[in-house]
Amino acid sequence: MSAEVHSRGSIRRRLMVQLLLGAAVLAIALFFIVQSLARQLAEESQDNILAAAVSAILDTTSVRDGEIQLDLPYSAFSMLSNISNDRVFYAVRFGDDFVTGYSDLPVVTKDDSFGPWFDTTTYQDDEVRIVTAQRRLASGETPLAVEVTLAQTRDGQRDQLMWISQSAAALGTGFFVSVAVLALLAARSSISPILRLTQSVSRRGPKDLRPVAAPVPHEMVPLVAALNSFMDRLKNSLTRSEEFIADAAHRVRTPLATVRTQAEITYRRVEKDENRASIREMIRAIDESSRAAGQMLDHAMVTFRTDHLEQQAIDLNALAAEMIDRLHPMAELREIELVLEQQGAASTIGDTILLQSALRNILDNAIKYSPADSVITLIVSQDAGMAHLTTSDRGIGLPIDDAERLKSRFARGANVEGVIGSGLGLTIADEVARAHGGYLTIANNSKGPGACVTLSFPLQ
Repeated sequence: MSAEVHSRGSIRRRLMVQLLLGAAVLAIALFFIVQSLARQLAEESQDNILAAAVSAILDTTSVRDGEIQLDLPYSAFSMLSNISNDRVFYAVRFGDDFVTGYSDLPVVTKDDSFGPWFDTTTYQDDEVRIVTAQRRLASGETPLAVEVTLAQTRDGQRDQLMWISQSAAALGTGFFVSVAVLALLAARSSISPILRLTQSVSRRGPKDLRPVAAPVPHEMVPLVAALNSFMDRLKNSLTRSEEFIADAAHRVRTPLATVRTQAEITYRRVEKDENRASIREMIRAIDESSRAAGQMLDHAMVTFRTDHLEQQAIDLNALAAEMIDRLHPMAELREIELVLEQQGAASTIGDTILLQSALRNILDNAIKYSPADSVITLIVSQDAGMAHLTTSDRGIGLPIDDAERLKSRFARGANVEGVIGSGLGLTIADEVARAHGGYLTIANNSKGPGACVTLSFPLQ
């Protein structure tokens, strides 16, 4: 079972968030910069036109016989009306005398500059931009100043600024959306080497532990180097494990078999009942140790090979016949007959060694739990796209209410006390079946006492 992988955050999401935050800040800054420049340009444009208009009015003023002559030029007001439909107010003063216009129009506070002077104020409940300019005219011995004040409402400017603000907002939004799309593409492009590396490794077979040779970005070189080093260590470890299992199977089983043989010889020679009883217990302990060691090694071998299946076509009839021949001497010692029934051709794709181990453990269990002078039947059949190896005996049967538990490691039925066993036989058979896409079925014999165990595999 694969270990749970704990994730924390996402590189793609983190990169997207950083890029989008940067884009949002830039879009907001762009909006305020454009709005500020637009307001500044609009004010400068209005001030320039007001200055030009007031200068045109001053150009038409003159003094004759001590009286001021004024001819308001049409061009001065047309310049202002061409920009917008704002209202325009004016006032002309000669010295301390009001000449014409709006007498209550405020005058801009003058400073030490040469003018014109500008200000923004409120007039007749409207915000206006106001300008005042002067020109000195000779009148008698003392020249007097002609002062012209012009004011224009700012509704048109506000409308123009509103339009510019909306355009700036649309520009900022478009900029943000464009950057978001580019951020998505950039994030996807940035993690694509990781995805390609993941796919390259995940597509490999269980025995493919070659180092990753495909070029990767510079930042991923340490990761790939660590991965290659890990696969090299794993390859060496698996090789040593396979060699250990093979050596252990030989070096453990052979000495135990030798010890058992010597114990049997000694048993025949000993005459005292108490000594014979001790040797019988020793033989029983040897049998139990030998069986447990053998099945544990078988289970280790199955666990190892299920991740490294050697796929090849297997004739299940031939496999069943071979296993019957191998176990015939063991069954004959207990006066048990092994019968093979072949109900047509049946073959599958899988690992021959694992299938042999699974079938051997099932037949071994059947022999172990069957009484003398009984029959064990092995049936090879197929139906609905599945091939079946069914073993039925006349033994003590199985506790069907707890059948699934019997597939667990070291689990044994409550009715097998006193019988040597390790509780790994059905575990091995179940793991082999599942590794090949099949399943193990446990039931009691429908024709009488005994068990019926079926290994099922997909047909070739």
